[in-house]
Amino acid sequence: MAGPILHIAIVDDDASVRRALARLLVAFDIEAKTFATGAEFLESLSHGPPDCLMLDVHMPGMTGLEVQLSLAESGIHLPVIIITAHDEPKAIGQTLKAGAMACLSKPLDEMVLLETIHSAFGRGPRPPSQVRG
Repeated sequence: MAGPILHIAIVDDDASVRRALARLLVAFDIEAKTFATGAEFLESLSHGPPDCLMLDVHMPGMTGLEVQLSLAESGIHLPVIIITAHDEPKAIGQTLKAGAMACLSKPLDEMVLLETIHSAFGRGPRPPSQVRG
């Protein structure tokens, strides 16, 4: 079996959200690495950036927008998918203006998420394997 087709970072302060998203992505042969804070994610960049970033807007410490701005200031450009439980047009607008490619509301629709990832790369994730061996 081939390795993961994409490497996606998930940054969310909610551990259950991180676990659920990571499980979903792994089922589609996408490598998922999770981070509880924006600062933790930014520190990980010394090992190289992911192919895509799923980023919560509202987190303690550093917000999703602040993470985006930090990436831009560092010259790091990658697809960012915003995930949020709060319908705040101003915050969502700011993240989109800062370069996010999409903003998805929690709870996330799995197929919409996978379609968003597909649109970021012009290819879809492989369907989950029925038999692993």
